[in-house]
Amino acid sequence: MTRDRDAQGRARNARPRDAYGRPLPHGAPGVPTMPDDLSLTPAEALAEAQRLLDADRPFHAHEVLEAVWKSSPEPERELWRGLAQVAVGLTHIRRGNPRGARALLTRAAARLEPYADSPPHDIDVPGVIRAARSLAARTDDPGLAKAPLPLSLRRRT
Repeated sequence: MTRDRDAQGRARNARPRDAYGRPLPHGAPGVPTMPDDLSLTPAEALAEAQRLLDADRPFHAHEVLEAVWKSSPEPERELWRGLAQVAVGLTHIRRGNPRGARALLTRAAARLEPYADSPPHDIDVPGVIRAARSLAARTDDPGLAKAPLPLSLRRRT
């Protein structure tokens, strides 16, 4: 079996994906993913990621946050990386992978800590950290995979 490759020869999975980002068989109907060249401002990315989280599509929210992480200036890169990891942790919860969820949520909370006192872009960093740690502590609960996973990225005004 050969792997899907892009024009530069890098491995790419061209298979369709389900709502939680799991690959489906070639030709199966899937949920659209984010384009590789996604370019959003921080405000646009936060709004889109929140919309996706609210729609229970954490894998797709991760793609949005990852795009900003990869294009953000150095002082903010770890912030966006941490936010993307929270979304991946939620994805692992939905996929029924408690160990992966716990690892990602714990790592994300630690990565976000330096931004807690002075969060940029009106991000509720302390709230995201609390939510990530709370969820990480509950990943062995079998009901969590189907429970609502509320997460607000922005401070409520």
